[in-house]
Amino acid sequence: MRILIDYRPALRQRTGVGEYAHELATALTSILRPPDSLVLFSSSWKDRLMPGVVPGVPIVDARVPVTVLNLLWHRVEWPPVESIAGDVDIAHSMHPLLMPARTAAQVVTIHDLYFLDQPANAAAEIRRDYPALAAGHARRADVVVAVSEYTASLVARRLAVDPDRIVICSPAAPAWTPVERPSTSGPILFMGTIEPRKNVAALLQAYRELLARRPDAPPLVLAGKVTPACEDLLRAIDEPPLKGRVRAIGYVSGVERERQYREASMLVLPSFDEGFGMPALEAMTMGIPVVVSDRGALPEVVGEAGLLVDPEAGGALAAAIERVLTEPGVALRASEAGKRQAARFTWRTSANRLLDAYRVAVERRRHRR
Repeated sequence: MRILIDYRPALRQRTGVGEYAHELATALTSILRPPDSLVLFSSSWKDRLMPGVVPGVPIVDARVPVTVLNLLWHRVEWPPVESIAGDVDIAHSMHPLLMPARTAAQVVTIHDLYFLDQPANAAAEIRRDYPALAAGHARRADVVVAVSEYTASLVARRLAVDPDRIVICSPAAPAWTPVERPSTSGPILFMGTIEPRKNVAALLQAYRELLARRPDAPPLVLAGKVTPACEDLLRAIDEPPLKGRVRAIGYVSGVERERQYREASMLVLPSFDEGFGMPALEAMTMGIPVVVSDRGALPEVVGEAGLLVDPEAGGALAAAIERVLTEPGVALRASEAGKRQAARFTWRTSANRLLDAYRVAVERRRHRR
């Protein structure tokens, strides 16, 4: 079985989907045995996928602008992936739309369905294609991969996909060494793309409330790429009382991301919706207390290890942050429970589930032909 994974989300800055693609591909290499094999696919006019990005895995690096290829794939369903990458048995897309194929089984991964609810806040290509095409593509896929039980339930209900065709392959904890005790004075950390659904406006308001009660509160650090829809929002950090107390440091990866968690007193993620919520898992892995909204997949990921709040309840977010800062027992319990909760998620488990799903997909494709 020759498996082709669309590695394009990990080609440049590896945000959540990119990390997922990279780590899942890496985990697959540890369990694949001949004659099964893996190949990574990328297309770009200017960015090259370098050999060895996943050790021992060959690459197919097409010098085709990604916007052009996506337009052809999504709207014309041409060219088939075999004409670019050679014969493959599995064509796995890391987003909801299929990679067109002549004979390969087709698999899609769905991380969330936010594009159905707030298409205006999505990138232009997503607005153009995902709301119109995602349901049909998901129903045609031989297997649909969802990153959480929450997302799987949405896919079944809103895209009318048979639950038996959905497999859950969650992201997993990074291989980081946890802190012995979380910092009591480290920054309050937000990690993630700064976009409307992340509800950073509520975090800034909660921090204003916190400063009014506790002028000596730790600084607030916003780590993540800022989308155009939130550029105006972040102008507030240049004005009192946030000026000098809030820093937006942009996208961080690798060692720097780990350092931000290690030095933080807590992670705050007040999102309106999350298909999974990888920053919460990363923080728990490190033993950093988490304060998260009670929306989307976050209750599923965090379990009883963090403080869950209604992101629209006035004062609730500020009160939860203050508890972590001022009640050592709360912070310590969240730290220890978080490490136990994070240990439940492993890349090897997800890779084994995915490999089983690939075999099912190949059989389904064979019967359809």
